This record gives sequence, structure tokens and C-alpha cells, in this order.
Amino acid sequence: MPATTTSAIVRLALCGTASVALAACATIPGGNVVPGSPITAAEAQQGAEYHPQFIAEFGGEMTGPQAQYVERIGSEIAVQSGLATRPDAFEVTLLNSPVNNAFAVPGGYVYVTRQLVTLMNNEAELAGVLGHEVGHVAARHSARRQQQAQQNALLGLLGQVVGAAVGGDLGGLISEGSQYTQLLTLKYSRTQEIEADNLGVQYLTSAGYNPRAMASLLTSLAAQNALDAQLQGRANATIPSWASTHPDPANRVQNALAQAGAATGAINRETFLNRIDGLLYGDDPAQGVIEGSDFIHPELRLRFTAPQGFYMVNGTSAVSINGDGGRAQLTAAQFDGNLENYVRAVFRSLGGDQQQLTPQSLQRDNVNGIPVLFGGARVNNGQGQVDVTVVAYDFGDGKAFHFQAVTPAGQATIFNSMYNSMRRISSAEAAQVIPRQLDVVTAARSDTVQTLARRMAYSDAQEARFRVLNGLSSSDQVVPGEQYKIVVRTN
Repeated sequence: MPATTTSAIVRLALCGTASVALAACATIPGGNVVPGSPITAAEAQQGAEYHPQFIAEFGGEMTGPQAQYVERIGSEIAVQSGLATRPDAFEVTLLNSPVNNAFAVPGGYVYVTRQLVTLMNNEAELAGVLGHEVGHVAARHSARRQQQAQQNALLGLLGQVVGAAVGGDLGGLISEGSQYTQLLTLKYSRTQEIEADNLGVQYLTSAGYNPRAMASLLTSLAAQNALDAQLQGRANATIPSWASTHPDPANRVQNALAQAGAATGAINRETFLNRIDGLLYGDDPAQGVIEGSDFIHPELRLRFTAPQGFYMVNGTSAVSINGDGGRAQLTAAQFDGNLENYVRAVFRSLGGDQQQLTPQSLQRDNVNGIPVLFGGARVNNGQGQVDVTVVAYDFGDGKAFHFQAVTPAGQATIFNSMYNSMRRISSAEAAQVIPRQLDVVTAARSDTVQTLARRMAYSDAQEARFRVLNGLSSSDQVVPGEQYKIVVRTN
């Protein structure tokens, strides 16, 4: 969630990941381009046009030696695709996001989040992930997703929002001016994922890397998804899965191993670990942090607690609260000092261009000294009744924040404890929010998994976190003299 309010109202797009509604779908080049052929001028122009939007919506661009290292590896692996002949033809960006994600778009633009990089254990895995994303571009998969998105546009935004409350998955946060980025919330098909995996393995082999790195990274990703599900109390370990756009990494491991065969090559483990040492891990306090069931934003000076049984996913523009009983988000919109105007504007944004949505009830209150306005409406989405709720808080000085939620009819009160937990925090409490970072350490002769895990900056699941972070199975042990990653608080 941002440190300041944003001029673009962020819509509550609680839609299924395979069915995001678009008010006006952007044209994606590539529909008439032969798969694997060089980047066209139209693709390059389109990619350059939307590049700033991707950076803004996915946490911002990281700079410095770590980012430069990722950019170099990505550019070198991308050349193997035949899309271009020079590494500088590709724009590879390390994103400041706490979500495990990577993607690429036509025009030679490749993106990977710092969180996914921290999950990797060698340079070959980094090259494999970036090669996989380049494979999607080489195969022109985005052109096929465009057709899917255009079909889904007929369903209407609110129809997707309320439909998700009774069984859909979290799609993502969609800003009004960025229809192109909505395509990134659409899942690739299994066939497309396998094709991109296979291309990634080919690129690894031709670049001299061990192609089995694709499988080892997918294994780590599946383990991380399972651990996240366990820590968040979810039964479904595939959401979020590679930002929910890349389904079932565990099911793709065997295919990647079969494609790699007995081939060998470089993995460059020590080089990789030394280059990513000190990389920010988890939430960036400038965007707020999730600690257990609490969300704390030290710059906005706010804190709230999610209801029991719900888990949170923090993003650049909002924090999402998800569970079987409904979906909600905390975000911000333009505020003229009038809470009623604010709530009505949020309802209009949720309805979109195709539906006029207004609150059927408005109730003023005061929560922990903060003026609050509750707005609610019951809506028929064609499949049944659902409740849409907006709860806006006036923090003063022209700042307002709001929860927007969708629940099955009659269950809107499930979020009441969360609404009432919102409070301001002091400067002293804000100062206690200290970010985490990777620390690459060398195992001493006396070290064990348990001794290194105890150094992890978490109060729970230290050993499980350490094993997943380092790609260790439940029976693997540390090797004296080898390097391992731990997560520590920054000074």
C-alpha cells in the first residue's frame, strides 16, 4: 500500500484470475507474428509505452549493484530466444515487490520481483525464471490472453467482483488507467506454462547453464506456496502462486526434469549468493508490513487486524484481506474532506462504466477516535445476492483510507472486527517497524539447520522458513563451509 494517497481510484477487482473484466482492452501486438520471430517495431513501441505503468504498479524499480546483476543475467538469457541479437535490446527490471512474481511483455521488457530472487539459490535458477518469461513472449502467449480478456470484458467489472465472493480467486488490484496491466492477472494455460518451461530449459542449455535449475526453482516455489498456505491458515497452497498467474509449479517439476535430462552446466551458486546478499526481504515498510494478523503502515501511521481465518497480501496500491467468507481491501482515493462524497465515489468506481452502484445505507461512527462512514449495498450479480461494503476513515490533513469488501448476502459483519480495529499509531510504534533483509552466511563446523534457523528474524516456523529459503528438503543438512541465506532485521 502506498505511503501517500493516489489520484487514481483503485478498484476492488476481486475477480477470478482467469476472468478479469476490461472496460476497454488495450491492443497487444503479436497476434499476427510468427512465434519465435524477432521483436517487431510495434511490439517495442507498445512495451515502451506501458513500461512506466508496470514499474509504478509493481512496487517501483530497484537500482544499484543487485539490480544491475539481475539485469545482466536477464539480458544474456533473453538473447538465446532469437527475439533480438543484442543484450541491450532487452529491458530487464528488478521490482521492489514482496510477492513471488516474474513476467515479460512484448517489446523485450522482462520483470522479476526481489522476493522471487531471494527464493533462488543460484544464478542458473535466476536465468531459468527469466528465460521462462521470455519464452512466453517468444511464443506470443500474451496475444492469446488478449482474446480471452476481450471475451471477459462483456461480463462487466462488478459482475466479476461479486462473483468472486462466492468462490472465485483473488485477481489483483486494477487501476483505472492501466487496462493493459490487467492482462498480467490472467492465468496462463497449462499448455502455455509447459511450453514456456521447455523454452526456458532450451535457453539455459544454450547459455551454458545447468537446465535442471528450472526444476529446482519450481520445487522451491511450490514449497514456498505450501509454507505460505500453512502460515496463513489456508487449505489451498496454490494461491498466490507466482503472483497467481502461473498455476501449479509442483506439477511442472517433472516435465522440467524430463526436458533437462542428464545435461549439466554452470549454476554459479557462490557468485549469485554474494551478489544478492543484503537484498530487502518481505514487505517494504514504505508500503506497509504484515506481521501475523496485523497490517502496520509506519508512514501512514495506521494499524488494523484481519479477522481470524483470513490472510493478507500486501501490494503497492492496497493490502488485500482474503478468506472463504469474503474479500476486502484497504486502499485510498481522492478526498475532498467529505466522507459521504468519498464513499459514494468508491461505490461508483466499483460499479464501473457498465453499472451504477450507490450505497443503500450510510452510517456515521467513530472508531478509536477516527471519524468513519459505513456504506453498504446488496447487489444481485445474476448468480445470487451479495453485500458490497465501503468503510471510509477520515485521518485528517486531507487524508482518507477505506476498506472495500464483498461478501455473500447476510455475511457483511464478518469484517466488523477488522473495521473496528483500525487505529492510529504513534511515532514510537512506527519506529519499531524495521525491515528484513537477506544475510548470506557461511556454515561453521558446529552449525546445523537448527542453529542457523534460530537466527531467522521470525517468531514462528523458523526452521521451515530456513529450509524453504535455501531449497533444503526435510532431511537435508547444512554443510560446513557452504553458504546459506538467513533473514535478519536491518540495522
